[in-house]
Amino acid sequence: MTRGHPEHPRVARLTSALLGALLLSLGAAGVAHGHPADQHVAAQAAQSPFGPEPPLVATPRATCGPGSRPQTGIQGRVSPEDHDSGRAAKGFTCNTELVGKYVKPSANGTVGGFKVERYVDAAGHDCAYYDTTLLYPTNALDAEGGVNVMDMSDPTHPTLTAKLLTPAMETPHESLVLSKQRGLLAAVAGNLATNVGQVDVYDVSNDCRHPELKSTTPVGFLGHESGMAPDGRTFYSASPSSATIVAVDISNPSLPVPIWFGNYDSHGLSISDDGNRAYVAAIDSGLIVLDTSQVQSRTFNPAVSEVARLQWKSMSIPQNAIPITIKGRPYLVEIDEFGAQSQVGAGRIIDFADETKPRVVSNLRLEVHQPQNFPAQAADNGAQNPVQGYAGHYCNVPTRVDPEIVACSMILSGLRVFDIRDPEHPREIAYFNAPVTPRIIPPVGIVPAPSNWAMSSPSFVPQRDEIWYSDGLSGFYAVRLTGGAASALGSGPAGGRACLARRSPIGPRNIGRVRLGSSRARLRRLSVQPVRITPRSYRYCVKRTRGGVIAVFSRKGRVVLAATTARVHGNRGVRPGSSAGALRRAYSRRRAIGRGVFRANGRSPRLIGVRNGKVRFFAVASRQLLRNRRALARHLRLAGL
Repeated sequence: MTRGHPEHPRVARLTSALLGALLLSLGAAGVAHGHPADQHVAAQAAQSPFGPEPPLVATPRATCGPGSRPQTGIQGRVSPEDHDSGRAAKGFTCNTELVGKYVKPSANGTVGGFKVERYVDAAGHDCAYYDTTLLYPTNALDAEGGVNVMDMSDPTHPTLTAKLLTPAMETPHESLVLSKQRGLLAAVAGNLATNVGQVDVYDVSNDCRHPELKSTTPVGFLGHESGMAPDGRTFYSASPSSATIVAVDISNPSLPVPIWFGNYDSHGLSISDDGNRAYVAAIDSGLIVLDTSQVQSRTFNPAVSEVARLQWKSMSIPQNAIPITIKGRPYLVEIDEFGAQSQVGAGRIIDFADETKPRVVSNLRLEVHQPQNFPAQAADNGAQNPVQGYAGHYCNVPTRVDPEIVACSMILSGLRVFDIRDPEHPREIAYFNAPVTPRIIPPVGIVPAPSNWAMSSPSFVPQRDEIWYSDGLSGFYAVRLTGGAASALGSGPAGGRACLARRSPIGPRNIGRVRLGSSRARLRRLSVQPVRITPRSYRYCVKRTRGGVIAVFSRKGRVVLAATTARVHGNRGVRPGSSAGALRRAYSRRRAIGRGVFRANGRSPRLIGVRNGKVRFFAVASRQLLRNRRALARHLRLAGL
């Protein structure tokens, strides 16, 4: 294990001030003033150069479509008048709608945290993982603890299936991280400053609803934040207050081994897809890009060198930087935390075409982040709290290759969504502010009453236009983008790229790419993923049309029924929506096998459903189902038919 660059001094942070501010925000009759970023060590920042920057202006605000409940006034603001009128209690939406939630009404402590991760296992179980507190152990006041494991097979009813209560998962702070390639979930014990470097590693690949603990070991030195190579072989434990990064080999998740130690004031860090670069959001230094190729290749006694550094004039506390490419050009999406009513860093897009000379090309910020608006919002609920306020905290993208949106948690302003297809000219397209619920303690209430505390890195379900995130004051939310915002995520009516083709032939054993006999794992390998998953079925959308394709599984996990209700699918000129008369003319040899269900002929595996004088669906069924009409009826019900 080797050391990195030793020139970074120990980062001096006002941990006690942060702790006091958070406790005051939870249970005192006032809020703390000031901003911890003012205490940054100047020597750290001096090592990173400034580059050219665009004007520091707010991103163009969203145009809210039908069904929205938009904010009024300054972009991102929730005013005392919003609280007094009851508008804040209803929440604010713009091109979004609530799908489902798992919340603690009138919570005492904090019941949502810093990360929301999503994983779908080989059996098709869809799961969410989120840490349940902004400050351990305030979640104990609400009988919460550790990391919640949610079954999201029905996103309208998130179901708690497990709680991870091992040492790091009990208090992971900002370190919860997932490798989708390997199905490994990991964290290092952390808090507002640092913590002992206990690292927990779980395997979620077999059944994501019930993670399997592989190890809990003190190999992270000190903890607060983290990163993980996408291949799931290397976990990085980061502690900015001690200016340390430790690379831990988790190739064998049951036996983690530290293999490199570096001195950098790293907050969050993201690792490139090939594992050869670390993009470090350093709390005093700005962006630091490291060459981690020797760590990735497992070179003995690896050396890590710097590739580039950058800082920006509006920098508060850099939180995380995510590598992306847009039309083949590399960028980073970076977000700063805190700075409310002082210097709000918020987010930005950094051009990385020359990795030795990165430059900021645009900003992701709201009108509430602009200094000219500070006086008007100074008395707003939570605005003066240095660990709440109008500021940013985390951003995430649905994919690193050509992401069309970025979603950011912006604390009092809730979840904000930006269109970044033109990275030099991003625009806001949607937002969701969770309904504000009363707090129980202290008895006199917090003055002023609390608002949103959205600080989590969100996760995405592009096939369903969903974004999942958590709010510290209430819990977990699944939100759906609507209207034009949905098409920006890629599966809405205008986009359709995550849906099955309009031209999908109905064969004797298939409807398009959904074939009888396929396993869940085989269907999950398709480029098109289901928009809804239940224990016995997958449902797919079809491009630019109503209806969809449904695959129903046997108890052994094989497709035994495939059906389509899409208006563009059919045979012999008959489609869902056609008249029963058209069916009679096209299928003169049809055989009734149940109420409103026909076989195309006496030996055909094709089925046609009719209801109220209209064709409702086409389907193909296995021989076993066709021989057992009661079983066939049961599987049709599983398909919702």
